[in-house]
Amino acid sequence: MVVLTDLRQEPPCTGRLTLQTAAIAPDSTVIRCLDWDRDRFDIEFELQNGTTYNSFLIRGEKTALIDTSHSKFRTLYLEELRSLVDLAQIDYLIVNHTEPDHSGLISDLLDLAPQITVVGSKVAIQFLQNQIHRPFATRTVKSGDRLDLGGGHDLEFVSAPNLHWPDTMLTYDSGTQVLYTCDVFGLHYCDDTLYDETPSLLEADFRLYYDCLMGPNARSVLAALKRIEPLTVDQIATGHGPLLRHHLTQWREHYRSWSQAQAQAEPFVALFYVGEYGHSDRIVHSLGQGLLKTGTAVELVDLLNTDVHAVRELTMTAAGLVLGMPPQTAPDLEPILSTILAAAHPKQSIGLFETGGGQDEPIFPLRNRFQDLGLKTAFEPILIKSAPTEATDKLCEEAGTDLGQWVNRDGPLSHRSQKPNSALNVGLDQALGRLSTGLYIVTAKKGAVSSAMLASWVIQASAQPPGIAVAVSKDRAIESLLHGGDTFVLNVLEEGHYQHLMKHFLKRFPPGGDRFEGIATYAAENGSPILAEALAYLECTATHRLEAGDHWVIYATARVGRVAKPDGLTAVHHRKASNHY
Repeated sequence: MVVLTDLRQEPPCTGRLTLQTAAIAPDSTVIRCLDWDRDRFDIEFELQNGTTYNSFLIRGEKTALIDTSHSKFRTLYLEELRSLVDLAQIDYLIVNHTEPDHSGLISDLLDLAPQITVVGSKVAIQFLQNQIHRPFATRTVKSGDRLDLGGGHDLEFVSAPNLHWPDTMLTYDSGTQVLYTCDVFGLHYCDDTLYDETPSLLEADFRLYYDCLMGPNARSVLAALKRIEPLTVDQIATGHGPLLRHHLTQWREHYRSWSQAQAQAEPFVALFYVGEYGHSDRIVHSLGQGLLKTGTAVELVDLLNTDVHAVRELTMTAAGLVLGMPPQTAPDLEPILSTILAAAHPKQSIGLFETGGGQDEPIFPLRNRFQDLGLKTAFEPILIKSAPTEATDKLCEEAGTDLGQWVNRDGPLSHRSQKPNSALNVGLDQALGRLSTGLYIVTAKKGAVSSAMLASWVIQASAQPPGIAVAVSKDRAIESLLHGGDTFVLNVLEEGHYQHLMKHFLKRFPPGGDRFEGIATYAAENGSPILAEALAYLECTATHRLEAGDHWVIYATARVGRVAKPDGLTAVHHRKASNHY
């Protein structure tokens, strides 16, 4: 029987926020944070029915909390948790996924209960260590590992990378047959009905959620479904929306059929690595981020948790391959490497990276063997000789983007080419091309990472406060430096004196390449480079991002500006068609 607590509400300024708790299995309690008025989730999609953030408490001889909640529920959640359990008695916090809507209160919880051991995948623990800048106890787990809480609660962990973050895992309680899945099988639907009694009310939101978060990684979904097949599951305890119990077969079959259709229809990159070796997880995450920016599907394959048959199938069907160097001390991996070499073919592109584990397989002999087979090298081998830095992360992201652009060279993000746009009729294409614009260079620096791009889709967007809007292709390297709160400089090019700058910044730079080599610059107050030859510049802070098809529209406020030549004119860009800049 479901037992509900009194509803409590945060101050009105935060929207309607309520809490619901219920027993879902013996010694197992859900804490549902109901966000009734949320109308957008990140940038991916609009919400029609709000959302929930679900957290779970399991009490055996040891006590474990599975995930926390969004920071907007700080007061409500922590008060409710205190009413359910003495915080000093919580032994473990199991983190299935570190996105802020599930991990937003981890730091607060560790402040109150520092004895807690945080349990998660290697990538999840690394993410949290970068977010929580103080020591805390950790336990890294991988697929098949178990944690016995006693009292009949024996937890098994199931790796589910790329659903939809690389750190994701699922947690299965064999004693209660509850599968805790965080984002997987979730949906954004806010209702105080705990379970999926009426699937017709949920199906549209369930499909939208799948399409936005899971569909881009359809092969990873299929791999996760295969891993949970042996488990006897009585209910799925999701991180968003109602829990699933009454129609489990239907929901699982939806995931299976949708993913199979998606996997057959799109090109993908197979990314082979050894997760427990060197800095593989961090490098793979950055490469994957770069690939996903181009809309390229990614299949992550941990070489220690796969078999030769799966490797052969993935290698033969992938549009591109990425291989992290395994340790030379792992002879069991030689048959798998031989299988990859035997199944690779000249229509593919290949990228290789070292892991920095100290005993990496030599990278250049392997690169030469792939080249001899006729594969195109998507990026130069990435060499890791020390602990990765922000600059390493950016280099790997750009390498992933280069590979993704090659895979999708005829796809939706190939718009910068000069070929006709077959999606538009000639009249519309030419008419759009008559929208003339200025010419600008956007420059940004964040920590040790800097980037730049030629921009023409720029307008003034507000007077108070002074604001501009810039359209940035989703696969641009600079895109990752233009999120909310990031700063940049908009350099205005001068008519008659811009050709050499335009030519320079239109070049294709290698991953990690210095965009400013040979260009005179000086630092703005916000740290980004100002071009010495610019007619004018504006120092800007990004405040909003709007998804606009194959671009992001970045709205930014301008705080500082200067004109070098008061009588100078802005360079104007005229086009004849809309399909290129």
